[in-house]
Amino acid sequence: MKLVFLLIVFPFFLSAQNVNIIPLPKSVVKAEGQFKISNSTVIGMNDNSLLPQANYLQTEFQKYNGSSIAVDPDETKATIDLQLVKRDELPGSYRLKIESTKITITSASSEGVFYGLVSLLQMIRAQPQGLVNLPAVEINDAPRYQWRGFMLDESRHFFGKEKVKQLLDWMAFYKLNKFHWHLTDVNGWRIEIKKYPLLTSVGGIGNKTDTLAPAKYYTQADIREIVAYAAERFITVIPEIDMPGHATAANKAYPEYTGGSVAKYPNFTFDPANEKTYQFLADILKETNSLFPAGMIHLGGDEVALGMQAWAGRPAITEMLTRNNFTSLADLEHYFFRRMADSVVKMNSKILCWDEAAETDLPADKTIVFWWRQNVPSQLRLALQKKYQVVLCPRLPLYFDFVQDKSHIAGRRWSSTQFSTVSGVYNFPYKEFPADEIQSPLILGVQANLWTELVESPKRLDFMVFPRLAALSEAAWTDSARKDETSFNERLKVNFSWYDKAGIYYFNPFDITMHPEPVDFAPKIVVKPGKYKKHGHGHKSKVSKHHSKKGEAKTGIKKHYTKGKKRK
Repeated sequence: MKLVFLLIVFPFFLSAQNVNIIPLPKSVVKAEGQFKISNSTVIGMNDNSLLPQANYLQTEFQKYNGSSIAVDPDETKATIDLQLVKRDELPGSYRLKIESTKITITSASSEGVFYGLVSLLQMIRAQPQGLVNLPAVEINDAPRYQWRGFMLDESRHFFGKEKVKQLLDWMAFYKLNKFHWHLTDVNGWRIEIKKYPLLTSVGGIGNKTDTLAPAKYYTQADIREIVAYAAERFITVIPEIDMPGHATAANKAYPEYTGGSVAKYPNFTFDPANEKTYQFLADILKETNSLFPAGMIHLGGDEVALGMQAWAGRPAITEMLTRNNFTSLADLEHYFFRRMADSVVKMNSKILCWDEAAETDLPADKTIVFWWRQNVPSQLRLALQKKYQVVLCPRLPLYFDFVQDKSHIAGRRWSSTQFSTVSGVYNFPYKEFPADEIQSPLILGVQANLWTELVESPKRLDFMVFPRLAALSEAAWTDSARKDETSFNERLKVNFSWYDKAGIYYFNPFDITMHPEPVDFAPKIVVKPGKYKKHGHGHKSKVSKHHSKKGEAKTGIKKHYTKGKKRK
């Protein structure tokens, strides 16, 4: 009689038995025996629609192990059998069964089959190269949240197609499924819009640390390639076109649409009194929507107040306020956002926005609000009261531009003792949240955001993302009652060797001296005072040309970034 162990009772046993899977599955049952992968192993399937997943498994196995296994649509030959089955289950659920003679992955969806083979690949990677003996086990798994997201800001600093693909690979490895792409903001416009070529040729010039850097952006062909690459990994790519604030790069290219300037925030907004502004942005959204099959566009909608006072007193604005019986500039802001939201809805897409936009009356069934201001819990409550769906992405702990350790100097802090540790990410959402909010069916899931004012190089990007991406994965996938941080830490250590092989410069929370914090960015060109200031989701920073500001390190980076009112 086979001896069966319930590994969920013995989480420390997972690592010892090479069941090293992140995120932790819902149920793991160990049995006797082993399955040996050899040259005679064949990947088969009961439905030809699973052929892309079979090919993915074949390619990834060869990448990890250096040897090849065959793919044959004839299921009778399969020793690794991928099966679509009819059953009622959460999207992404799967069952992985490893026996001594066969591996079977079953799910009601191709997505679930993919996640099953991702778990299988993690078990394979934990084996010595060239010799793969997998322990007999049955895994039944399902995600806690359907939105498991990561956002990359490429307006402040541009990283390029290959780096984005690498991030998508690791997102897939950790079963993350939403890539939020912040492509427009103050420092650069990064998406080609053919009707308005100056957006990239002029608006794409510069970045946060070099205002005259050559224009960098993604062509429409690049975007289609990346979207297709993500889709193969069951990752949805969501573009963000920021409005009506954070519009400086667009206004640099087409100044006729600027809403004016105030001290520190030149040309920060679009002009809500210019009827042509709405057509200009609708044209942009139409081209954007054609590139992204997600059926979702993020419109930003945050921090408009930083530059909105530029509207005050302008004759066209005053006339518009009177004509519409608006009593404040905020009324005009909401009018603007509703009009652009209507453009998105007419394209059969959903409206995504930061939590300030929850104050706007938007169609509840078409709106997803991203709650980022952890110090303003009323905005989360307001969004839920209005029946908007919500993604949780509060600065603490889900802003990956915040420092990870008290010894780090080049990053943001909420206070001297509050920043974003691996442990903090892992334990989110916290038990202290009101149960009626966290358990609301309107909560779609969680997302981490990486703003890149203080992230210029790929090396620093890696340091800020890894291993917090793994912690995010388990926070998003594994039910809080199942999570075990000690077990996670043991499984995470196994991943470090994989980061090493991939050339990833990661932060090691268990030995902070292993990879010193990379502080490898500083301004190359500084424009006149008051221009192109950073607009920060939660902090203020200022770097001088000669790096002589009080409290700054020699790199020109402040040692501490304290809390403020701003987001990005």
